[in-house]
Amino acid sequence: MRLKRYANIDPVEQHTSLKQFNRWRQERIRRQRTKDYSYTVPNVQPDLDYLTDNRKCPSLTWIGHSTFFIQLGGVNIITDPVWSSQMAFQRRLTPPGIPIDDMPPIDVVLISHSHYDHLNIGSLRRLIGPRQLLVPAGLSPKLRKKGFIRVKELHWWESVTLNGIKFTFVPSQHSTRRNPWDTNSSHWGGWVIEQQTSLSRKTVSGTFGQTAQIAGVAAGEADRETARPDDGAADARGAGEPYVSETPTIYFAGDSGYFQGFKEIGCRFAIDVALLPIGAYEPEWFMGPQHTTPEQALQAFEDTGAKWFVPMHYGAFKLADDTPREALDRLEACRIKRRMEAERILVQPLGRTWRLSGK
Repeated sequence: MRLKRYANIDPVEQHTSLKQFNRWRQERIRRQRTKDYSYTVPNVQPDLDYLTDNRKCPSLTWIGHSTFFIQLGGVNIITDPVWSSQMAFQRRLTPPGIPIDDMPPIDVVLISHSHYDHLNIGSLRRLIGPRQLLVPAGLSPKLRKKGFIRVKELHWWESVTLNGIKFTFVPSQHSTRRNPWDTNSSHWGGWVIEQQTSLSRKTVSGTFGQTAQIAGVAAGEADRETARPDDGAADARGAGEPYVSETPTIYFAGDSGYFQGFKEIGCRFAIDVALLPIGAYEPEWFMGPQHTTPEQALQAFEDTGAKWFVPMHYGAFKLADDTPREALDRLEACRIKRRMEAERILVQPLGRTWRLSGK
């Protein structure tokens, strides 16, 4: 049986030839001698008591890289769970924001694609809870072979509703591979997470199999609450973190190069918070088709029409030649050039919980 291969919306050259890889490797040897990795992403003590008990307030906690712990509508969600201490031969630059053994039970796992820095089998196995896996088309056979039973795969623009939370798989510009023979044999993309306020809330445990349903995506139509000034909960959320909504819509972009699909996603959904990648972009001639630069990430943020931007995909592993400090400095320089309000970009420390409803 011939293996199905997936493709991007726009035809882009993927720099995957041995000649191109060797060119990058030689450049990297010279470039790494001048790189300063003294800056590391700050790590704060997580509020584990709050996260364990919370089933009402929407919250967002950055674990590291592309791993976020999201609580919405009583559902505990994890994105691209990776707690690995190293990636290939590179040691992790900063410890995860929450140790994996301290994680509350996970109801839903969102996987953006199969690359090792986004899909780690060991981390998936160590998480506790129902762990319903939502994955890109083509990936479920690999996971079932690894022993995971609760797996549902989606194509672009398909959605599934679990306990009042709607998850829609949306396009990105990327590729996949876990070995030399399975290139692009599964898809890649991001996730839009919406709370369906008109649906009844049920206890999460034991109900996923009955409530899951695949449907075509529709534009987000949930009512939006107007952002308000700090209401005294700043100490719990972290200084300067804004009120978003009781029912925020969150866009997790996964991994992507810049493409026009960001505008399409923004047209279909009313996004409150966009989690967008800013790292692993250098050298741009090699990484560009698959990883946005900080400047492109800011353009993607504007394309989506989101209210707030949380940067990710930096600071955990040396996946390319850029450093965490370089990525953040370029992001800030571009923000100033565009005259964008500083409070719309929330650079999160690892482990801090942003309580999106201010409670």
